[in-house]
Amino acid sequence: QAQVVESGGGLVQAGGSLRLSCAASGRTFSTYEMGWFRQAPGKEREFVAGINWTGGSTYYADSVKGRFTISRDNAKNTVYLQMNNLKPEDTAVYYCAADGRLGNIVGPTPTPRYWGQGTQVTVSS
Repeated sequence: QAQVVESGGGLVQAGGSLRLSCAASGRTFSTYEMGWFRQAPGKEREFVAGINWTGGSTYYADSVKGRFTISRDNAKNTVYLQMNNLKPEDTAVYYCAADGRLGNIVGPTPTPRYWGQGTQVTVSS
């Protein structure tokens, strides 16, 4: 069983940057496919970015392409989400997720097995 814990959220002005981190423990981290999701007030949780276990393949929602970058460091059991040029519409609780199958992260109906508790990102205009 895995545990994932996010950190790095906060308040930033539009156009600014933040980097989120997600530390995973339990089963060998390098075997997990990882992803970031977000949920804004009054909206459903949505996929943001995903990365395969080697780090060689990455996936992004159209709304964040060119602004967000997902990466991982398997030696540190950590996945990152670098967020640049943030917009007020990026305001949400951001969740890290892990699963043994990539399709459960980046597929049309994501259903990751493991979730973090979430970290708040607020972008002011």
